[in-house]
Amino acid sequence: MARLLAEVGWQPEQLARRLNECAERHGRTERLHPKTPYKWKRGDVPRSPWPALTTALLSEQLQRTVSLDELGWPDDGFEAAPASAGLDLPWSSAGALRAAEVVNESEGMMHRRMFLTLLGSALTSPAHEWLIAQPPADIASTAGRHLSGEVVDHLDAVTASLRRMDDHLGSGHTLGLVRQHLSVVVGALQERSYTDTVGRRLHATAGELLRLAGWLSFDDGHHTQAQRFWIAGLYQANAAGDRGLGANILGFMSCQAKDLGQLRQAVTLAETARASYPTTSPKVATILDLRAAEAYANNRAETDTRRALDNAFGRFTDSRPEHGDPDWSYWINEAQAHAQAGYCFVKLEDWPRARDHLRTALRLQGNEYTREGALRNALLATTYVQQEQPELDKALALGDQAVQTLTGQVTSARCIKHVRNLVGALAPYRRTPAVRQFCQDAQDLIAA
Repeated sequence: MARLLAEVGWQPEQLARRLNECAERHGRTERLHPKTPYKWKRGDVPRSPWPALTTALLSEQLQRTVSLDELGWPDDGFEAAPASAGLDLPWSSAGALRAAEVVNESEGMMHRRMFLTLLGSALTSPAHEWLIAQPPADIASTAGRHLSGEVVDHLDAVTASLRRMDDHLGSGHTLGLVRQHLSVVVGALQERSYTDTVGRRLHATAGELLRLAGWLSFDDGHHTQAQRFWIAGLYQANAAGDRGLGANILGFMSCQAKDLGQLRQAVTLAETARASYPTTSPKVATILDLRAAEAYANNRAETDTRRALDNAFGRFTDSRPEHGDPDWSYWINEAQAHAQAGYCFVKLEDWPRARDHLRTALRLQGNEYTREGALRNALLATTYVQQEQPELDKALALGDQAVQTLTGQVTSARCIKHVRNLVGALAPYRRTPAVRQFCQDAQDLIAA
């Protein structure tokens, strides 16, 4: 341990801090005392899951494999594997089916295994594999009773309902239902006979459910689980021959990457999504432009951000494509575009422009998007705090609305993070009674 710490250039306290960050990122509740690694240097053996996390963290830092043997620790039976484990599969209909099975398996047997969030080039590798993969030639099946396109219509109707349920209830209440419905679709792919056309539609349905499951996991703060769902979704998109679906999944992966601090990878994923899509639907192209704008804004690339935003807003004047927009693009409208533009200008610290866009988003939105309304209120509140002459009363009123929505109506770890950021921005004004009261009211929410 002493030699490896010297090699990586860390003190034991730094190792403890990094391990605690790693545990938090992967949804673990265990935490280390800053002095605990000193005991490891003296020969103590840590309890699970610290051996697996330590080898994974040191391997990542040193760019080589660090084993338990090298640390002198016994195997405790706990495995830490990358989020892509079990998903190195052929880009075929059988590979796609297996990918859906792997990520939707029961969690009951996973207590001795933890998946690690993909970072760096490992984060973009699945995107590039999907980009160059060839869709299978024929995916018709002759197993079991015949399944018609009408049944897929019904399956898609349930999927659409689940999407809109998420809008109202949030991620915490919806993921279990999405997984159950995914099991039904996977069962149909396995056990029924169908034409090539119906088979591709089934894979597209499975891919959208995996996209949604990934989004729900990400929104609830479970990054590794989100990555597994999205990688499996790319396999379905390829089997379906649906470039729009695959590009949309990459857009969500880009959105997650920026939240993980993987800013270069966020741009790569967003631009891969844009390059891969033939722009047959203006709505889908708008979604991809906005993902790129967010990625560039996090990189503080103002010119690229503005260019992507201009492209996105320009597409609202496009006529609808003859075949219609995919149902999963229903959520993109002018209110959402202004909200995402507002987010971009918050990241660029252009408070007046951010405020203009966020106000417009709140004015245009209906009552449907309670979660997005909370996010917009939290971001708008932040602009009032951060501007040259803070307007605390306006910030606190908006912050209160966000807290009330996220406490009583909808669950979203992603939105709660923005409330936490708002509380942090208010820290210099804690002596003000109203600020102190707001921070106390928000404490239960942000500590959850």
